[in-house]
Amino acid sequence: MDNEKENNVKHFLDLIQKSRRGKFKVYIGMSAGVGKTYRMLQEAHTLLKKGIDVKIGYIETHNRKETHELLDGLPIIPRRSIFYKGKQLEEMDVQAIINLRPEVVIVDELAHTNIEGSKNEKRWQDVLEILEAGINVISAVNIQHIESLNESVKQITNIDVKERVPDNVLRIADEVVNIDLTSEDLIARLKEGKIYTADKIQTALNNFFKSDQILQLRELALKEVASQVVRKVENEIPKKTALRHEKLLACISSNDVTAKIVIRKTARLATYYNSDWYVLYVETPKESSDKIALDKQRRLINNFKLATELGAEVIKVENKKITDAILAIVEQKQITTVCIGKPHYSLLNAILSTSLFRRLLNTLSLSNVDLVILS
Repeated sequence: MDNEKENNVKHFLDLIQKSRRGKFKVYIGMSAGVGKTYRMLQEAHTLLKKGIDVKIGYIETHNRKETHELLDGLPIIPRRSIFYKGKQLEEMDVQAIINLRPEVVIVDELAHTNIEGSKNEKRWQDVLEILEAGINVISAVNIQHIESLNESVKQITNIDVKERVPDNVLRIADEVVNIDLTSEDLIARLKEGKIYTADKIQTALNNFFKSDQILQLRELALKEVASQVVRKVENEIPKKTALRHEKLLACISSNDVTAKIVIRKTARLATYYNSDWYVLYVETPKESSDKIALDKQRRLINNFKLATELGAEVIKVENKKITDAILAIVEQKQITTVCIGKPHYSLLNAILSTSLFRRLLNTLSLSNVDLVILS
């Protein structure tokens, strides 16, 4: 009972802390030069005109004329000067920001690594500290700096990005906004000298700024922001009023032929709906590994491999009751559509005579989950 009380108190304290924390907005882009800093400065001007106390904590204009001009009229918090390895360098002054307590602070380059000897190793850690102090933060990051996308970015660009931001930093963002450009527009901006100085343009065109690479990075950025929106909807909008996001569950048995049909047809449905999908195999006692023939086991494993190749997450559970296992996964994964193979006997007979099937059908219909019979 004491543990329950402690948990309730902790939950309430967590809610209080969350309400005190500053709001966090992140602009995300497929590469340098799409206009993230420019957009942040535009927003700062708009907020200032509306009487909001907004200050520049750290901005990096890269001497881009249009961006630099937008600094005029915006209050800037002086940077902290650090002497490091014989050079006078500058970093964002986190303590000064916390002491001044502006309503909103603009912090560029979220993935930046601070100079050795700074309180925090990374700028995203500085931002978390500012948010904890109750100050709202607007920041920006390029898609290649997101931790979980590191391998994908390396495959696309052949560059191993060292400065990375953990995914959970984006997860706590109240808003994630994609600054989108076509690859043609981005390359045009580069050639016009709006991203790098003239001496760096050709090198950029030969390396990072290739049309096919930009297109793939753009896809990563769009997908990341889309997933953030889906997560926000799932967390904040009551399930009864929220627009339903399709999640498909393909239920297979050790019957090799039927399993292949169910997997392939569910994969097509998932592509059509652009949705997540899962393949569930329920191992009953009579199908345990010591009772099922080796060739049947091999074909089942091949079907798991096929499902993975087609983009599914494979779930294997042991249960005496197949219906119970299916319903448990439906609830756990918030499935919207269950796909099964056509029973060997007529569907009418199955519904009338099989209590398991009837229970599955009834429970799914009450949960507003669709059941699809694939033949």
